[in-house]
Amino acid sequence: MILTITSNPAVDISYKFDHFLLDNLNRIEDVSKTAGGKGLNVSRVLHQLDEDVAASGFLGGFLGSFISAQIKEIGIKDSFVQISGETRNCVAIIHDGKQTEILENGPVISEHETTIFIEKFTEYVQQVEVVTISGSLPKGLSTDFYVKLIAIANKYEVRVILDVNGELLTSILESENKPYLIKPNREELGDLLGQESIDELQIIKALISPLFNSIPWVVVTLGAEGAIAKHGKKFYKAKAPKIEAINPVGSGDSVVAGFAAGLVRGLEDENLIKLGLSMGVLNAMEEKTGHINVGKIDWAIEKIEVDRIE
Repeated sequence: MILTITSNPAVDISYKFDHFLLDNLNRIEDVSKTAGGKGLNVSRVLHQLDEDVAASGFLGGFLGSFISAQIKEIGIKDSFVQISGETRNCVAIIHDGKQTEILENGPVISEHETTIFIEKFTEYVQQVEVVTISGSLPKGLSTDFYVKLIAIANKYEVRVILDVNGELLTSILESENKPYLIKPNREELGDLLGQESIDELQIIKALISPLFNSIPWVVVTLGAEGAIAKHGKKFYKAKAPKIEAINPVGSGDSVVAGFAAGLVRGLEDENLIKLGLSMGVLNAMEEKTGHINVGKIDWAIEKIEVDRIE
């Protein structure tokens, strides 16, 4: 089984307008409401890959119940911890060729709720093969919260795939408890290094630094260009096929799902990279976030080119 962590989930609400009138009445017909959050995108793709998956994090109130019901309906095990606060909404207003987003902060997690989660996580982690941790922290959790989860997983020799950025990623890289795989994109790695833009040579030089020595896998995604991956002392360049991208949102989460599934299936190096990146490609080809066309998996894997960098 694979356990996904979404600490700060949301109900994603999408309003689509041909024209949006400021300071006026707007009536909407095209509305979608889905269980949102990076980890839940991972969960959906894993479920489509026929992997046994459980989703965890914090849920509360009416919106939390909505998310719980939705993930159960599609066959994802609900392992969320219930909280007294209300789960947040995240609203996207798509209009006039633009997208305006309104993101709520979400609930404040109490010390008692944090303790319950740690206890439940310690129990869950002993039943799974891989844990994925994605996205931001809600208020009330310390910046070392993910470090604590990684330490528990490492104690039980469970591999952790981490997809976070900013201060959260920095604190984890500086700690003694390392994940098995991290997946920054080019921009996130640049932020980590204090550089606005970095090319492929700079990426490789950065990954050689002691900062990443104790992390077995580092996968730096490059969007439509593919990825650069480091496994131990081996480096790979992966090229993605040219596609007509319909909705690239959630492609990074889909890559995480592909790597998690690949690890459970015992794939190594080139084959693992191909499965991981193919999920990102397939997600970008779909309108819905965190969805793939399973009928095109073999095609996508075949189109991913992976070369060893000497």
